[in-house]
Amino acid sequence: MRNVAILVFDDVEVLDFAGPFEVFNVASEVIKSEPVPPFFTYTVAPTEHSIVARGGLRIQPHCSFDNCPDPDILIVPGGFGSRRLMKNDYVLTWIQQLAPEVEYLLSVCTGALVLGAAGLLQDRPATTHHDAFGLLRSISPTTTLIDDQRFVKSGKIITSGGISAGIDLSLEVVEMVLGADKARLVHDEMEWMWHS
Repeated sequence: MRNVAILVFDDVEVLDFAGPFEVFNVASEVIKSEPVPPFFTYTVAPTEHSIVARGGLRIQPHCSFDNCPDPDILIVPGGFGSRRLMKNDYVLTWIQQLAPEVEYLLSVCTGALVLGAAGLLQDRPATTHHDAFGLLRSISPTTTLIDDQRFVKSGKIITSGGISAGIDLSLEVVEMVLGADKARLVHDEMEWMWHS
């Protein structure tokens, strides 16, 4: 079983975190051949206080940085709140400390700005929401921005474009971890149009 931690914060984009959460949760429900579910998916925030996402959706994180199970996969979503996270040393340090330990570090949409501010996209290709290319370029000038792919792989770090691209990114990671046949089960259950 792999632990999938999804960072949540005030003004997070709802589909940025909910789309990947759904993919990894569905994978654990439909892949019955495993002795244990392949993924344990949970939300994490700097504290255990509730989060108010875009549109006023209130979220109660499963855990805080202090009591978070060690993630194998860490997902950093975007949204307007990512601009504040770029300046939050507590969050940036937490991500920097986990980056060498996780199997995969993923960003959705403007979550790439947070990875850039943490110095994790230096000399790497990456993508983000099309409206944030200029900002990512300014905070991480050595990043090669890719504007014509839904997601961009660079070793263990994989970034995706805006909002719904996080679903494609998550399906890709399910395929990388479990194989194409099992990923197809997830895709079919979700009735998702596959983009790659």
